[in-house]
Amino acid sequence: MANIFVFDTNCLISASILPGSLMRSAFDKALKLGSIASSQEVFEEYIQILFRKKFDKYFFTDEERLFIINLISIKLVDFKPKEIIKACRDKNDNKFLELAIESNAACIITGDKDLLVLHPFRDIPILKAIDFLNNF
Repeated sequence: MANIFVFDTNCLISASILPGSLMRSAFDKALKLGSIASSQEVFEEYIQILFRKKFDKYFFTDEERLFIINLISIKLVDFKPKEIIKACRDKNDNKFLELAIESNAACIITGDKDLLVLHPFRDIPILKAIDFLNNF
């Protein structure tokens, strides 16, 4: 089975809207090595954040946002986490741990200190994008 990777929401947003970014490079590498896991909760958060006013500078219309959402959605593999995890000091980040466990992820890619401090979580590495690019 191919590798499965989990990106937190901020990383998915960065990969979506910043084509030349480190995060986009990590996203592209993850797709070359395998697939990217998502869940309904993660994807709904992604959509909600992408429509925030602060991202208006990247999009002229809602249709452009919807286009990006569709492009990203076809690259994600949906999982339905069954286990409830309460390990992260930011309870909103537990969904990424749950997704990683459910998908048997090779690693979690994040810049979030609340997740990074848990590295590794149940033998799943939690890495910054640069570390993923350099070591995976």
